[in-house]
Amino acid sequence: MIRKASVMKVYKEHHEEYRRRHDELWPEMEQMLREHGMIEYSIFLDPATDNLFAYLVVTDEELWARSADTEVCRRWWAYMKDIMETNADDSPVAHELTEVFRLG
Repeated sequence: MIRKASVMKVYKEHHEEYRRRHDELWPEMEQMLREHGMIEYSIFLDPATDNLFAYLVVTDEELWARSADTEVCRRWWAYMKDIMETNADDSPVAHELTEVFRLG
């Protein structure tokens, strides 16, 4: 299993909308994530900074990378672009984190 973490940013006035959209995650989006090796996926919000901390466990790095090329992922990015920082292709601006400590 491969653990991954990143930081993204949601606009301050859209914290609740971000939560609502994830509470109503499209079934086809969840299916695609699972088909691309997602075992576990959590996102945490720091309301003081508007930062989102994403933590996920995947089975295969290459399989996971291909999830970004799916039609449903591209639709999700377009759906989310109005409430968070995004790149020109609508993907979230995400900064990968490097693990420096693990216990257990």
